[in-house]
Amino acid sequence: MSKLKRYCLALDLKDDPTLIGEYEAHHRAVWPEIKKSISDAGIEQMEIYRVANRLFMIMEVNEDFSFEKKAAMDNANPKVQEWETLMWKYQQKLPLAKEGEKWTMMERIFDLKR
Repeated sequence: MSKLKRYCLALDLKDDPTLIGEYEAHHRAVWPEIKKSISDAGIEQMEIYRVANRLFMIMEVNEDFSFEKKAAMDNANPKVQEWETLMWKYQQKLPLAKEGEKWTMMERIFDLKR
């Protein structure tokens, strides 16, 4: 069995309690097609945490995963495009995000086991 690789990413929500509540409600009932697209891309586990309007996502991926492959799969999937359009109602990129970047990769700065 191969070791999973972990990625951590950040994104902001629009700072509006009503929108944040709606966003969380959507994530309590993620569409089955979205869950399938995540798994099909090689993502074995995904968690999203929130503090205020900042989101933090942890993804554990297998050896088949790449961000390029995931983007291509998402672009070819109308249901994923529908979900992403809906989610953008609630999301806003971080101020430091590059053009076209939504979730921003975080850098690990500490590991207790190293």
